[in-house]
Amino acid sequence: MGFKPIAIGTKHFIMMKKYILLALLSFSSLIAFAQPKSDSLAYRLERAKINAMLAERTLKFGQYDQSLNMHTGIFGLQTKKDIRRSNDILMDIVKTDDDIYKELKILLDYSVFQRTQVQTHTNEAVENNLGFMTTINKLRSQVDQLKADAAKQQIAQEKTERNFIIALIAMFALILLLLTRKRKQRA
Repeated sequence: MGFKPIAIGTKHFIMMKKYILLALLSFSSLIAFAQPKSDSLAYRLERAKINAMLAERTLKFGQYDQSLNMHTGIFGLQTKKDIRRSNDILMDIVKTDDDIYKELKILLDYSVFQRTQVQTHTNEAVENNLGFMTTINKLRSQVDQLKADAAKQQIAQEKTERNFIIALIAMFALILLLLTRKRKQRA
């Protein structure tokens, strides 16, 4: 069994062309909306690669269109060779489309990875901020507790100083009283 070329009618060809272009436009718009705000170098290189592949596909499609119009047979009919050439170009277009889809998948996966990475960094920053706020609140409560303890110690120290002064005054008063009694007893 040999290779049997498939002849595609013009109507089917136009319909297939519309569907392929619609799919490519859908993927292109999906990429445009999924594109991160600040493209990384790898992301830009991947986009450039896909754009080059799309340009290559456009050229191949032009070649396919030309090959469909080639009629090298007798009476202006297409030969098997013409049909095979058209089918070979069409298969090459399909392979290019497959490669484009693979690259689009890589680009979309990379975009999802970047968004996930940004979300992870955001979550870590939020957790760090919450941790800092918790630590700050804990330190504030400890400072308030230390201030309250210092105030209590200040009051206790003032009370001790007052009691000491009162004790000194009482001792001096007692000494004076004893001295005046001794003088009275001598006199």
